Amino acid sequence: MSEHILIVATSVPDRQLADKIAHKLVTERLAACVNLLAPCGSVYRWNGGVETAVEIPMLIKTTQFAYEALAARLLELHPYETPELVAWRADRVSPDYASWVIDSTAGAPRTTD
Repeated sequence: MSEHILIVATSVPDRQLADKIAHKLVTERLAACVNLLAPCGSVYRWNGGVETAVEIPMLIKTTQFAYEALAARLLELHPYETPELVAWRADRVSPDYASWVIDSTAGAPRTTD
């Protein structure tokens, strides 16, 4: 398949914001699906100190061609100064699922990489 499926991870501070971002990304066809996971504890270094927070992890399913537009939109919607934005290519995807992700993101701004 010439268009690769990507899984993009981010975390947000609460469920209400996670729902809002997920609905916008899917409605705008930047994502086929967003999984909102259970709250988790995060420990991280920030501004010279160690911080802790409870966050909602999000797994976003998209394509390599829609990724740049998705990333730009996510950065607009995200409240953090430096949000997590990590994407990896799904190397093994069933053809039907891949077609569904591609069809679901059709119409999103595309890149050619």
